[in-house]
Amino acid sequence: MTTSPSEAIQQPASPQLEEGHLHIWQARLDPSTDIHQSYFATLSADEQTRADRFIFDKHKRRFAVGRGILRFLLGHYLDRPPTAIRFDYTKHGKPYLTPEQNPTDLRFNLSHSGELALFAFTIGCDLGIDVEQIRPDRSTRDIAERFFAPREVDALFALPDEQHTEAFFRCWTRKEAYIKAKGAGLAIPLASFAVSLAPEDPAELLWVKDNSAESKRWNLTTLDPDPTFAACIATEGKPQEVHFGNVAHG
Repeated sequence: MTTSPSEAIQQPASPQLEEGHLHIWQARLDPSTDIHQSYFATLSADEQTRADRFIFDKHKRRFAVGRGILRFLLGHYLDRPPTAIRFDYTKHGKPYLTPEQNPTDLRFNLSHSGELALFAFTIGCDLGIDVEQIRPDRSTRDIAERFFAPREVDALFALPDEQHTEAFFRCWTRKEAYIKAKGAGLAIPLASFAVSLAPEDPAELLWVKDNSAESKRWNLTTLDPDPTFAACIATEGKPQEVHFGNVAHG
């Protein structure tokens, strides 16, 4: 018998998502084959086509399971079947809900790295979330100088050598969360703004080129989903309450 993933998804820490609240879910993208197939069946035809375009099976599975979980969570918040969820996309590819099915102005974002995924939901507030597996081979000076603002590069390499890797990914996830919240993708040059990265400093958007007021608009929050991952969420303003949940696959 095929297991339905809807039977295994836990309820949010708060029964309802209210204005000023932020819900964050954590999930693994490596369920059993039956669960994977059940998630795949909830996807729209275009999503199934996108999944099938991936060359490697693990990438197909991660996309299908991630989108399937997103549909079940959105279905919970909207009281709709997962298969009834319809997405529109910005010109930069960020998905959002069609207005007719979203009377409460539900906003969401998701990110995954390896087998770990994070999903975030708010009401009427733009947001972006990013998670990255911490890998020393990707935290080089060359990469930092290519993508970071000069002040971030200076701050990064002023730290002791043993702090470089975690600080690099702290910076990277904060920058990615911000541009995802803005919904403009890489149309925003990564060197055109700066974030904090030192271990003793709070997560913060420090500077945005040609927009001195922008840093006051956004709140950055560091997340700790796993010791081997870095993560951050950016929201318009500071949430009044934050609730965390885990997606279990049964």
